[in-house]
Amino acid sequence: MDEELRSLTERLRRESGGSAAYERLAAGADRDELAGVLTESGHPLWAREVAAFRLGLAGDRRAFEALVLLLNHRDPPRCASAAYALARLGDPRTARAAAALATNELRVAYALHPVRLLVELRAPEAVPALITTLRRRLTPHDPYRRVALACVEGLGALGDDRARPVLNEALAHPALAEAAVHALARIPRQR
Repeated sequence: MDEELRSLTERLRRESGGSAAYERLAAGADRDELAGVLTESGHPLWAREVAAFRLGLAGDRRAFEALVLLLNHRDPPRCASAAYALARLGDPRTARAAAALATNELRVAYALHPVRLLVELRAPEAVPALITTLRRRLTPHDPYRRVALACVEGLGALGDDRARPVLNEALAHPALAEAAVHALARIPRQR
């Protein structure tokens, strides 16, 4: 069992109180039963998360909307598990949704996992979204340094020359300067 799945399993087992319903959803429910949990009313958040996660890992696109909602949740572990499942879902809408969440200034406190997901997906939307998000974080006293740092590191990993100007701007910010130097070094020089 990989680390993300183990972490999710332990967290949701505690949240559900180790109920039989949790055990059935986590291990024995079929895809239609899992999809039902996402569409029927009255299910607790932990049940919806288990169902969306399992469907996402199975490549079942019925999980998409629930996973996007979880990606934008106030609870970082839920965001992390949703990003993990979305990266494996294979839905072509994922990058566009992650870019919208990463660049939504009203929800920037929750942008860390959408930013990381964009980097993992390496989709065409990734570089423009990360540049936009980082540029907004380069204001004095911006409280979202973790988001800014994820953008800097992600732009370095993506290695796209379009990121060079905003990474040069990031050099002026002590909390980002070292990461910006490393990111710039990863971008091939245009000839």
